[in-house]
Amino acid sequence: MNRPKRRPFVTGSASCSSEQEKITAPPAPRFRVVAYDSGIKQNILRQLASLGCELTVVPADTPAAAVLERKPDGVFVANGPGDPEAVPYLVDSVRDLIGNATIFGICLGNQILGLAFGGSTYKLKFGHHGANHPVRDLLTGRVEITAQNHGFAVDPKSVAKLGLEETHVNLNDGTSEGMRHRELPIFSVQYHPEASPGPHDAHYLFHRFIDLMSGGKGG
Repeated sequence: MNRPKRRPFVTGSASCSSEQEKITAPPAPRFRVVAYDSGIKQNILRQLASLGCELTVVPADTPAAAVLERKPDGVFVANGPGDPEAVPYLVDSVRDLIGNATIFGICLGNQILGLAFGGSTYKLKFGHHGANHPVRDLLTGRVEITAQNHGFAVDPKSVAKLGLEETHVNLNDGTSEGMRHRELPIFSVQYHPEASPGPHDAHYLFHRFIDLMSGGKGG
């Protein structure tokens, strides 16, 4: 029996290489972002880089002065495990950055911002873990399906008189899932918009950070 000859498999052809570069190459950096590493996820850095951010990752105990010396366009406060009150040095640093930087926080970063403004956090009776948690965006009324992994939450009443307003709420138990400052370019969410694999409903939050760094209102 005559079998058809197999065509050779060629790698690294010019056409494939150039096409791959079009897909994967990040844009030229437009913004300098300092990210606090308290357990940061690789996909957060990937998302920010894909939107033109030049990233510097610093340890969680880096003082605000050292961050501001880098003249960042924005500061990212990352996720991380455990009780936010167990990292008072990060709370102090973020407190000193308020009013001096555009800030975006995720998960632990949301809780740290709440404490830095003078609010309070509490331990959930039942922690939020896994995917498919419904969250309502109070600014648009839109429901997002989110990925979550936290055992603490910000008390929204404790920050309501501190210039912050609640922006997202969990539809399962009514707990706070996000907030923003009414005047300063600062916002945060409790869930994980970077989750991969996971829901993509919240990717707009990274674009909101870019808009704030560009001088927009983050709408």
